Amino acid sequence: MLLDYSSGFHYLLALAPEVVLSVAGMVVLLAGVTGKREGGPGHELGWLSLAGLAAAAVANGWLYAGVAEDGATAMIAVDRFRLFANWIFLLGAAFAVVVSLDYVARQKLQAGEYYSLILFAVVGMMFMASARDLMIVFLGLELMSIGVYALAAFNRRDRRSAEAGLKYFLLGAFASGFLLFGIALVYGATGSTNIHDVAVAVQEGTAARGLLLPGVALLAAGFAFKVSAVPFHMWTPDVYQGAPTPVTAFMAASVKSAAFVAFLRVFLVGLGDVSSEWGPILWWLSAATMVAGNLIAVVQSNVKRMLAYSSIAHGGYLLVALVAGNDTAAGGLLFYLLVYTVMNVGAFAVLIVAGNQSERGSRIEDFGGFGWRNPVLGVFMTIFLLSLAGFPGTGGFMAKLFLLQGAVEARLWVLSVILVLTTVVSYWYYLRVAWYMWMKDAPEGTAPARLAVPIAAHAVLLIAAGLVLLTGVFPGAPLELAMGAVEGLVEVVAGR
Repeated sequence: MLLDYSSGFHYLLALAPEVVLSVAGMVVLLAGVTGKREGGPGHELGWLSLAGLAAAAVANGWLYAGVAEDGATAMIAVDRFRLFANWIFLLGAAFAVVVSLDYVARQKLQAGEYYSLILFAVVGMMFMASARDLMIVFLGLELMSIGVYALAAFNRRDRRSAEAGLKYFLLGAFASGFLLFGIALVYGATGSTNIHDVAVAVQEGTAARGLLLPGVALLAAGFAFKVSAVPFHMWTPDVYQGAPTPVTAFMAASVKSAAFVAFLRVFLVGLGDVSSEWGPILWWLSAATMVAGNLIAVVQSNVKRMLAYSSIAHGGYLLVALVAGNDTAAGGLLFYLLVYTVMNVGAFAVLIVAGNQSERGSRIEDFGGFGWRNPVLGVFMTIFLLSLAGFPGTGGFMAKLFLLQGAVEARLWVLSVILVLTTVVSYWYYLRVAWYMWMKDAPEGTAPARLAVPIAAHAVLLIAAGLVLLTGVFPGAPLELAMGAVEGLVEVVAGR
């Protein structure tokens, strides 16, 4: 069935996953209010949220299998690029909800508000992925950001959580201002905020470059904040450390994925013909992010903060794909985001269980002897750490390999060398945690008893570890889907 956008009904069909998830978010919020609980367990609301995510996945699969769009000038894209990205967001949100079940109950958080904020944030991510108009990108970004601001500060009994939310909100407001001002300048230069029309104006040379180039710079700054690129990364370690750990996992995986998906569509589709102007800027951002993120992560003594700097470094790797700007790099970016979501949430899930559903036990020293005291969790954490480091046989290695291939095709030799060398550096701080788990004795006063792992969390860890190993050995199927998603995007560009 073709969607020609000739009626509001067709737009409703095109937005089926977003509509389903919005309704689910409202149902979860109302269920939490009518329950009249003051920080009760709220497991049923978590499972209700998972049902909403599953329904949205069904709607997304229906669009993926049976619907195509007619034309490239609509505000909403129904292409495989958007739908593949939706799978990543839904998977990351589902994992985040599951690992939050016992954490929310233990910390006595308001379950209805917590889970509904996750769902509404995912709706914003989906709008960012589907946007063919800069204003839709901005609206999706703000919907996502407001939900995540609230989630970062959600534990009102923890001063660090309140500090994290405030820092994220204040700095995020500046980034949103940069992005909106950039959109205004691009509109002034091209006469449109539609990404396709902007691309046509740039290609035909009718855009006013005196307005366009400052607009591109401001757009790059706004997106760089969301992907934690150096020097726009200063908020990341404090916010990631202060926010509740399940929220940190959600932010590090899904929020970064949404920002990169929108980043790619705006810059490669809309502004690809001025890549000679923004390419060098992103080159330096990528190099600085890879180097600074990895070097600072080396000296961290807190695992949660180390993973924050690790997230910055991974943002630098992903920026390489934008600089390369070819099919291999773009497909590798989508594949990387999928693998990164799985292995990152898995690592944070182990951190949550190790802290006994609290914020304790996140120092590296606290992991001394952890593998022998909790061998199953130790094996899972080792798998995730090896994948984050890019160890052969894991999904993380294959993801970096495809990014590197894209960079080599674009003849980005120096950037490729930086990617490889910084990956080698990352082995130090990832394997340091594994070394503490298996080679060091437990710190004094540590209880020898094994941790009780909730069944739901165990299922997430098992699925995540399985996906990491499966994509490391047999990456063909997800990579083909990612490359197919990018082919749809390239067809739109070629047809403009």
